[in-house]
Amino acid sequence: MNKLYEQLLPYLERNHAYQTALALLSWDTETLAPPAAADYTAKSVGILSEEAYRILVCDEVHDLLKKLSSKKEQESLSAEERAVVRCLKKEYEKTACIPQKEYREFSEFCATAQTIYCRAKLADRFEDFAPVLEKMIDYTRRFASYRAKKGDNLYDLLLNDYEEGFTVKVLDDFFEQLRKALVPLLHKVTAKKDMIDKSYNYRTYPVEKQRDFCRFLAGYTGFDFNRGVIAESEHPFTTNLHNHDVRLTNHYHEKNLESAIFSVIHETGHALYEMGVDDSLTGTPAGAGVSMGMHEAQSRFYENMIGRSDAFWEPLFAKLTAAFPDELADVSMEQFLNGINRAEPGLIRTEADELTYPLHIMIRYELEKQIFSGDCTVKDLPELWNQKYKEYLDVTPKTYAEGILQDIHWSMGNFGYFPSYAIGSAIAAQIYSYMKGQMPLDDYLKEGNLVPVREFLRDHIHKYGSIYTTNELLKQMTGEEFNPDYYIRYLTEKYTRLYQL
Repeated sequence: MNKLYEQLLPYLERNHAYQTALALLSWDTETLAPPAAADYTAKSVGILSEEAYRILVCDEVHDLLKKLSSKKEQESLSAEERAVVRCLKKEYEKTACIPQKEYREFSEFCATAQTIYCRAKLADRFEDFAPVLEKMIDYTRRFASYRAKKGDNLYDLLLNDYEEGFTVKVLDDFFEQLRKALVPLLHKVTAKKDMIDKSYNYRTYPVEKQRDFCRFLAGYTGFDFNRGVIAESEHPFTTNLHNHDVRLTNHYHEKNLESAIFSVIHETGHALYEMGVDDSLTGTPAGAGVSMGMHEAQSRFYENMIGRSDAFWEPLFAKLTAAFPDELADVSMEQFLNGINRAEPGLIRTEADELTYPLHIMIRYELEKQIFSGDCTVKDLPELWNQKYKEYLDVTPKTYAEGILQDIHWSMGNFGYFPSYAIGSAIAAQIYSYMKGQMPLDDYLKEGNLVPVREFLRDHIHKYGSIYTTNELLKQMTGEEFNPDYYIRYLTEKYTRLYQL
């Protein structure tokens, strides 16, 4: 092992220990912690974050990174070690420009912001969350400006944190392609909206039975309960301490069967990515998924390409009806399959069908651009949100909870994240197209055998952690970089067939 790299390891190990503690506190806050704990927990988060900052932002790490970035030292490193140095350097440069005091204050603020958001959503009071959102935007803008070079677009910097290279220019073109192809298709589908009846989905489904079936589904899809757990939260999410401790959450609605089913499949896709990272990388800055775009590709692939396919449900539908014999007594497998793929404009992103989903993302992307260009204020956001939903989906929220307050992301400071969902959906379609040419995918699904799918993704994507970029992984696997044509073709063919257009 390179001697300089070896000197870096104690700093990596100590930083990872603090990040693990912070992840545990965050997990606890979202799942089991009592509401009154938030302010006290925030202080602990601030102290731990400050200690993690000191480990990373110090002269020793700076000097080691500088030396390890030289051509001579780079040539002596393995691919894994180069990736660790690259990822650590990126994190160092992003963090070191923030004054230590501000870093701690922001960490404490984030720990309370999510709690305030959840209360505001439950109470349907945007006015309770608005001051927090203003402060979060101020922090985000200020921190981005610390690392900005002359002429940089601040929003580009935020986007780059989640998907490297996907700038406003790239995304404007991507979303314009989606708009041109999908909006006319949606109009045709909406004209035949009464063709598919899914009223069965809104009957009463006992939460305990849903919980049991979703746990089964996670294991069926590949979730390893020896290395992971499932809990409940207001907004489903996945987090990991390392590849041997991956945690996901779900949320259950008594009168919406699909919601929890597809949430757990989605989050299991995220979990399988983290569980599949090679042991040689875990605990390092390169020991997690390479980007949120590629991460969302895994979750959207499992949720939609696999989870909404006829072949996936062929061996499972009897299990579902056995779990809900009274509720689904009069529902055929054909009706269920049509129902889970039905397209109709709605208000809630996480409940959206595949066809309308990218329009939900487009709305959030356009609002974030306006926020960071200074074209709107927090006070303007609810009205702008409602206007865009009327324009793109012809629906209007009646409450803040089903409008501007429906997503947790902004309370976490995750500006620039939302486009990753659309990028990930497009990558998922690209991977799906390639995999169908490499294996008898439907035959495996009909057999109830998802192992070949999981192992294929592990061998081509998961095990590499952050060694390669998203485009490098795609090129190595499929022979080409990101190409949204597959996504447009997938949606066009699927809904043309489903609605007999």
